[in-house]
Amino acid sequence: MHIEELHEYCLSLKGATESFPFDESTLVFKVAGRMFAVIPLEKTDLQITLKCDPEKAIELREKYTCVEPAFHFNKKSWNSIYLNSGMNDEQIKHWICHSIEQVMQKQPRRVKEEYYNFKKSNSRET
Repeated sequence: MHIEELHEYCLSLKGATESFPFDESTLVFKVAGRMFAVIPLEKTDLQITLKCDPEKAIELREKYTCVEPAFHFNKKSWNSIYLNSGMNDEQIKHWICHSIEQVMQKQPRRVKEEYYNFKKSNSRET
């Protein structure tokens, strides 16, 4: 997966926004005001940092050499995945969606309802 494909996919997800809250080279994607993906643009090897269920985070690290605990994040719940290094595009997309699910679990009920209703009503239109 190339950076352009990754960027387009993350922005295509319901309610996703992008920003550079830390610096000009760290692209952050949010949903409901919370980070679900971080892409450090200055890195030589393209990677994405995603929120993950803590048990699954460990499993992924054990199964894939391209998955590591995320630097500068809570290593219990955040993984960095090096793209083009052992995980196919569909798997990466799955873990991006999983990250959104993890973010939404921590949201207040009202925010979850708004998000999932928004998601459902938009999916009917397509």
